[in-house]
Amino acid sequence: MNPVVLLTTLRPKQWTKNLLLFAGIVFSRHWGDPLAVRNAVAGFFVFCLLSGVVYITNDIVDVEKDRQHPKKRNRPIASGAISPTVAGVWGVTLLLGSLLLSYFMLPRGFFVAAMIYFGLSTAYSIRLKHVVVMDILTLAFGFVLRAIAGVEVIRVEGADIPITSFFVLTTLFLALFLATCKRRNELVVLGDNAGHHREVLKDYSTEFLDMILTVATGCVLFSYALWTTQGQFARTSSEAGGSSGTYAMVFTMPFVIYGIFRYLWLVVHRDEGGAPENLLIEDLPLLGAVVLWLLTTFAVLTFAR
Repeated sequence: MNPVVLLTTLRPKQWTKNLLLFAGIVFSRHWGDPLAVRNAVAGFFVFCLLSGVVYITNDIVDVEKDRQHPKKRNRPIASGAISPTVAGVWGVTLLLGSLLLSYFMLPRGFFVAAMIYFGLSTAYSIRLKHVVVMDILTLAFGFVLRAIAGVEVIRVEGADIPITSFFVLTTLFLALFLATCKRRNELVVLGDNAGHHREVLKDYSTEFLDMILTVATGCVLFSYALWTTQGQFARTSSEAGGSSGTYAMVFTMPFVIYGIFRYLWLVVHRDEGGAPENLLIEDLPLLGAVVLWLLTTFAVLTFAR
């Protein structure tokens, strides 16, 4: 079997979603700990493998529908480049490998988070993606589990790294925002054939999704504002006297506001948002906001105390 085809079944372009696992080591400032870095990198690859197995499962379940889709018909299983049986064996092998790696080499909390993520994602592929509202909520919770796993994986040698509710809420609402944008784009682009390619789209309308976007936009900005002012997990609770983080993170707020509104504009006025990973690179103003956010965050975490 062609190794390139096997790799393609894992949708490596989607692995950028798993970069969220590095949020834990970045905001806790444990990047100087070799063991924490090793664990974070290992955790990233475990989630890449697990998400790849989920994609394989999804493509096997939806193989007939994908063959009728203008883009999805080019996926390895739908195109016939690899048989469902071979893909299934490949997926089981990767699943066992990732389970062994996470169970024996990484902290137990990470293993639990990874297993919940895999179970939830598999349930999404088999059933939940057909249930209105539950589909986008499941996608959002998947990102929350990634973020939590990124913290759990660096809990080495008794490191005290609290997870604040603001961090979880920001991740949840941002993921909900992006998932809703994706559904809206599918509904607009596919038009009358939307329900044929994705069954749950029959139960959605642009008006309803716009209402969800309005709520999600406000919630993600509010929760991020609380996170920047009430504390992240930039320091341990003992070091910060029970309150972690630094108020200097509030200076990243303008870039977040612009980025969210810019993305919303692209979705509503240009009918984009179907592929966030591509839109982030292709739209220069949005990319600029992200780069400035990264630079400001790096400066805050490096110099602010």
